[in-house]
Amino acid sequence: MDISLNHKLSEIQALFKSKKSRFNSFGKYNFRSAEDILEALKPYLLKHDVTIRIKEKYLGSHVIKSTAIISDGVQKIKATAIVGVDTDQKGMQMPQRFGSASSYGKKYSLGNLFLIDDTQDSDAINKHDKTQKPILLKNTPNYKKVEHAMSNGFTIDDVKKKYTINDELILELEQINK
Repeated sequence: MDISLNHKLSEIQALFKSKKSRFNSFGKYNFRSAEDILEALKPYLLKHDVTIRIKEKYLGSHVIKSTAIISDGVQKIKATAIVGVDTDQKGMQMPQRFGSASSYGKKYSLGNLFLIDDTQDSDAINKHDKTQKPILLKNTPNYKKVEHAMSNGFTIDDVKKKYTINDELILELEQINK
C-alpha cells in the first residue's frame, strides 16, 4: 500500500525537530538557519522517499517570494513565505541585503511547510528597533481595504506608508483614481 504524500508530510511534521545551533552575538540569541533545517530534514527525506526543493521569485519592489516544496515524485505540497529586502540596511552591500532576505524567505517557507514554531525564537520577535510593513498582496482583505481607500481619495504614497507594495500593484491601484 502506497502512503500518500500528505500522510508522509504529517508524520515528518509531527516528529521533526531542528535545533537553534547558531548564535547572534549582537542580539544575544540562538537561532536556526535554512541550512540547519535542511540538514536536520535529511534523515526524514530518505526514510519517507521524498525530496525538498526551494524556489524563489522576485516580485518587484524589493520583495522575494520563497516556496518550499516537498514531493514524492508524483505529488507536491508547497508552502510560501514573502519577505522584503531592507534596502537601508547599514553595513551591507545590496547583494548581501538580497541574500539575507533570501535566507529568511527560505527559512520561513520551510518553517511553514514543516510547522516549525518560531514564536519563542528571538529572531522572530527581535525587531532590532525597526518595524516592518506588511506586504500588500492582491485578492486579500487588506487589498480590498486599499482599493476602497483609494476610491475615497487615498494616494499611492498613503498606501506605501502602511504597506510594502510591488510595482505591478502600484500601477493597478493608480488606475482607481483616474
